[in-house]
Amino acid sequence: MKAIEVRVPHTLERDEVRRRLDDALVRAREQYAAAVGDIEASWEGEDRLRVLLTVSGMKFDGTVEILVEELVVALQVPGMAALFAGRIREGIEERLGGLIGSQQA
Repeated sequence: MKAIEVRVPHTLERDEVRRRLDDALVRAREQYAAAVGDIEASWEGEDRLRVLLTVSGMKFDGTVEILVEELVVALQVPGMAALFAGRIREGIEERLGGLIGSQQA
């Protein structure tokens, strides 16, 4: 397993970040159901979202923590997927940046 940490700045209130993350999960479950299967996600307290998913038989375990000025994503990347850690990091930065980087949703 390879650990990846991604930090994405934001200026939103915690409740707005949670709402956007919840909405994004609904869309991701619909859009990627065939390729990924179930995306398990649950809030651990007010500020921490745990996400579990399986892609091509590889299990990914991660958290998204809402801090005052940034989101911190911690992801355990399995086996062969570690070869793509840079691309995975860039994808997270791009998607979350687009999700929380503006005041619109």
